[in-house]
Amino acid sequence: MTTVVFVHGTGVREPGFGELFQRVGDGLAHRTPGVKLIPYYWGAEHGARLAADGASLPAEGTARGVPDPGTTEPDGTDADGESAQWEQLYRDPLAELSAVALAPAGPVARPELPPGAPHPSELPRLLLARLASSPEVSDATLPGVRRAAADVSRSPLLGPAAQALPAADAETGALEHLLARAVVATCLRSLLDADAPVIPDGEQRDRAVRQLATAMGAPAAGMERGAASLLLRPVVRAGSRYAVRRRRALTQAAHPAAGDVLRYLAHGEPVRAGLCATLEGLEGPVAVLGHSLGGIIAFDTLVRRAHPAVRSLVTVGSQAPFLYEIGALPSLGHPSVLPGHFPAWLNLYDRRDLLSHVGGPLFPGRVRDVAIDNRQPFPASHSAYWANPAVYAAIAGELT
Repeated sequence: MTTVVFVHGTGVREPGFGELFQRVGDGLAHRTPGVKLIPYYWGAEHGARLAADGASLPAEGTARGVPDPGTTEPDGTDADGESAQWEQLYRDPLAELSAVALAPAGPVARPELPPGAPHPSELPRLLLARLASSPEVSDATLPGVRRAAADVSRSPLLGPAAQALPAADAETGALEHLLARAVVATCLRSLLDADAPVIPDGEQRDRAVRQLATAMGAPAAGMERGAASLLLRPVVRAGSRYAVRRRRALTQAAHPAAGDVLRYLAHGEPVRAGLCATLEGLEGPVAVLGHSLGGIIAFDTLVRRAHPAVRSLVTVGSQAPFLYEIGALPSLGHPSVLPGHFPAWLNLYDRRDLLSHVGGPLFPGRVRDVAIDNRQPFPASHSAYWANPAVYAAIAGELT
C-alpha cells in the first residue's frame, strides 16, 4: 500500500487544515483507493505568528508630521484621499480623463468662439504639443516626460473630457492640470513598471504637475489638484482609508502566508526535522505531496538526505524551482544538480497561478512538469488545485 505524506502550504491553520486534509484525502481515495494519506501539519508548531501581538505595527496618528488617515492637510485637502487618487492614476494614468469624459452631466454652456480659436475638443492636443516643445520641460523634470505627453495626446478621451469641463474652469487651468496629472502619472507608471530604485515623493510629483501645467499655459496659482480629480475621490478614498485604518486587523489576518515563507527561509531546520520524523518508520512506497511552501519544505528535506522509502515527490503550485534559480533555496543553489538519491519528481503548475513554477528547464530529466488549468484568476488559482479532478488524476498516474 502506498503512503502519501501531505505537506500543506503557507497560512494554513486549524480548522482550515482539517478541512483541506479531508478534501485531499477524498480526492485521492476516488482515484487511488489503496492509498493511505497521513498529514504533516507544520503550521501549528512552526508557522509564523505575531509574538508580541503586532507591537511592530505603527500606531495611528503618532508620527510627528504624519496626519491620521482621513484627516486634512493645512490647506484643507484630504491627504489620504489624495494618495488614493494617485494610486488609481498609477494603475490607469487616464482615469481622471475617463471620469470627466464619461461623467453624466447636462449640456455645457459655452460662449461663442472668437475667430481662429481652437474648438474645445482640439485644445488638449494643442496644449500637449506646447508642452512637448517647451524649453522648460525635459527629462530633468521627470524621466520620459516628452514621451509620456505623446502617449497621452493619442488618447480618444481628450476631446470628450475637454468638452465636458465647464467653460468657467478655463480661467483656473483645470484642463491643463488634468492633462499634467495624466502625463505625470504616465511617467511614474513607467518608473514603477521598471522597478526604478527611486520614485519621486509627493512633493516632487506635485511640483512636476505644477511645472507641466504652467508650461501649457495654466495660471501660476491654478487648480493644482483640479476639479476633475473630485470625481475619483468617492471611488478610491473609502478603500484606502479602510486599508490604513484596518492595518492591524488586515496584518493579523494576512501575516501567516507571507510570514511562513520568511520564517521558513530563516529558520527552516526544525520544519525539515519534523518532516524527517514523520517519514521515519514508514514502509514504502511513500510519496510526499507538497503544496506551495509545502513543496519547498519537501524538496529541501529530500535533497539533504536520502529517505529510502520515499519513491516520489509531488509538488503542486510550488516555488521551489524559482527559489533554486535565484539562489534562495536552503538546500540547493543554481547550478548545482539534484543528488542521485532524490526521488522521481512530478510538478503540477497552473500558468495563471503566479506562485507556481516549472522545473524542467532547470533539472532536465529529473522532473516532469504537468500543466493544470484551474480556470481561476490569480490568486484563486493558487488554492483551486484541490477542487480540480485533473490534479488527482495526475497524482494517481504518478502513484500507480
